[in-house]
Amino acid sequence: MRAVDIIIDKRNGKELSRDALRFLIHGYVAGEIPDYQIAAWAMAVFFQGMSPGEIAALTEVMLQSGGLMDLSGIAGPFVDKHSTGGVGDKTSLIVAPLIASLGIKDPMMSGRALGHTGGTLDKLEAIPGYRTALQAQEFREILGKTGYAMTGQTKDMVPADRLLYALRDVSGTVESIPLITASILAKKVAEGADALVLDVKYGSGAFMKEPEEAEKLARSLVNTGAMMGKKIIALLTDMNEPLGTMVGNFLEVEESLDCLEGNGPADLMEVSLELAARMAVLGAKAADAVEGRLVCEAALVSGKPRQLFLENIRCQGGDPKQFLEMRGKYRSDCSAEIKASGGPYISRIDAWKIGHAGILLGVGRNRTEDPVSPTAGVQFHKKRGDRIVPGERIMTIWAADEASLAAAIPQLEDAVEYAEIPPAPRKLVLKEIS
Repeated sequence: MRAVDIIIDKRNGKELSRDALRFLIHGYVAGEIPDYQIAAWAMAVFFQGMSPGEIAALTEVMLQSGGLMDLSGIAGPFVDKHSTGGVGDKTSLIVAPLIASLGIKDPMMSGRALGHTGGTLDKLEAIPGYRTALQAQEFREILGKTGYAMTGQTKDMVPADRLLYALRDVSGTVESIPLITASILAKKVAEGADALVLDVKYGSGAFMKEPEEAEKLARSLVNTGAMMGKKIIALLTDMNEPLGTMVGNFLEVEESLDCLEGNGPADLMEVSLELAARMAVLGAKAADAVEGRLVCEAALVSGKPRQLFLENIRCQGGDPKQFLEMRGKYRSDCSAEIKASGGPYISRIDAWKIGHAGILLGVGRNRTEDPVSPTAGVQFHKKRGDRIVPGERIMTIWAADEASLAAAIPQLEDAVEYAEIPPAPRKLVLKEIS
């Protein structure tokens, strides 16, 4: 086989065989096929798409490029959750201890912030001492002890995805549904999950701007997962506005604890509980989503998810007592307030603009090697639908330095839209696909 022939076949709309995909992907991992040929193939996939069988074959080929997490000897069931990325989306930090409190194990492999979307690993590492680079045995021990463990992708785990993900980011092929599907499912199957709940976001702060595009991705993920023997439920959720009242690494960890104490913002609690309810169904702890939600709400009242959250901090290298003492205090010295310039109602706060302002503040990154600030971020004092008067405080912001603060303020001000009448209520969960 020759890589150029495979590229030409895909450029011309031909369905690629499993052998052709294996030759291409494994050759790339081995260093035998250069970046520029894989970039050309990825662009051909972007325009020509892939059949369902082709996507499943690509996912399996990527999965076979590295090792698998061995969870043998640990009592299941194993159910994970994955989000396609958003602004203020800290639901993973909430649902993992919540479903662990029900006796469901969550082996969670997460990523870092890139572009305007936040990263679970960056948020967790804002807790002093918290380690996300876990060895396999350590991951197993923490999973068995607290019911969930949070780790990053290792060099040996799906290396094809690690390489291809970075290349897609610089070749304009991030939004390709076949490539997104294979990337997500290869990692999730490798980590050992039996079933998966997907939070597929749409809107200005999501990669998929329209609900129709998000639904195409959700169906691709659900169908490909089924072909690989995995049970998957996907929810389409609104990401036109930031989720919760905190955007920032340590800020979002704090707000996650608020939710586990039953005091979280209504929108964040709603999405988290709906995701957790489906995880309870897939973990055989509830017959349907309605019962699943009731089970999860009862678990929050019991206080056990909060205890597991703090115990997980201890197991992964942090100090729960220190974390609780830092709560509400761990902030950058560079701060400012954003005040209302209109009214009488806030009609919208644009998630995309907030996310990009977050990069300027130091919350996110433009390149994978860029550092992030644990103490930068945004706290919303007013959100969509709130009545305000001109000059009233809408946000408090913290930045890595004064220059970052000055650069972000105009974008944050521009993100707020005003109206004479209250906006219609948002439907946070649009649809379930299973």
